[in-house]
Amino acid sequence: MTIVVSVAVCVVLIWGSLRYAWWRPKVSDDAPRVLMYHMIASSRPRARFNKLRVNPRTFDRQIKWLRDNGWTFIFVSDLLQSREPKSVAITFDDGYLDNYTHAHAVLEKYDAKATLYLVVNRHGHDWSTHKNPNRRDGELGREHKLADEQVRMMVDSGRWELGAHTETHAYLPDLSDEAKRREILGSRRRLVETFSVVVGSFAYPFGHYDSIDVDLVREAGFTTAVTTQPGVTTSTVNSPLELKRIKVSGKDNMLAFVLRMRTGFRGLSG
Repeated sequence: MTIVVSVAVCVVLIWGSLRYAWWRPKVSDDAPRVLMYHMIASSRPRARFNKLRVNPRTFDRQIKWLRDNGWTFIFVSDLLQSREPKSVAITFDDGYLDNYTHAHAVLEKYDAKATLYLVVNRHGHDWSTHKNPNRRDGELGREHKLADEQVRMMVDSGRWELGAHTETHAYLPDLSDEAKRREILGSRRRLVETFSVVVGSFAYPFGHYDSIDVDLVREAGFTTAVTTQPGVTTSTVNSPLELKRIKVSGKDNMLAFVLRMRTGFRGLSG
C-alpha cells in the first residue's frame, strides 16, 4: 500500500508540474502583461470553442484579483509610454456581443479598461473556416456580434479603445500581398470612418503572420500589434508590432490565471 500511495503521489506531482508549470521563473512586474480574451460566456456542451468562452463569474474574479493585487489597468496604446510597474492591458478579439452584455459591466465595477480588436465584417461569419475549410459546424457564425451602436457606447464610456483585426478575420497566409493590404489597411480606414476614433493597434487573426504582414501593419500606420504568441514581452520598444499575449482560457481556474500573470504561461505549452 505504501508503494502504491507513493506512486500515486508522484503521478499527481508530475501531472501538476506539467499542467501548471509552477516552477517557471516569474517575469518582472516591470514588464506589462497583455491578456487575451474572446468571449465572456458560459461553456456549451460539446462546443468546439469553449476555450474561448470565459465564464462571467470567473471573469469577475479575475478582474477583481488584478485590482486587489495592485495591477494598473491600461490600454494597449499606453504600452509605448512610461508606465507604473504592474500594468496590465486587457484585450478582446473579434467583437462578440457578450463583450458588451457581460464584460463591460465588470470593467465598470472594478474601474478597469480594455482594448477591443474589432472585425469590420463580423456579422454572420464563421471565420474558423478561413483557417480550416473542413470546419462546417458554423459555431462562431452563430455567435451574436456587437452592433456598431454598442461599440460606440463602449468607446464613449472611456472603458474601451478600438484596435483593428482585419476586415473579415482573414487567414493572412492564404492571401496575396494585395489582398493582405486591403484587409489590413482597409480595416483601419473603415473603423476610423465608422467610429471617428484613433485606431493605433492591430491584432493578427489566428496569430498567423509573416514579415510582409508586419511591414503592411507598419505601412497602415499602426504603432502596436499583438500576436497570439504566449508569454510576456519584456521590451515593448524592441518589438511593438509583435507583442506577446497571455492567453486566458475558459478552462482556467484561478490558480492557472495567477500563474499566467506570474510567468506568462500555464503549463508547458502556454
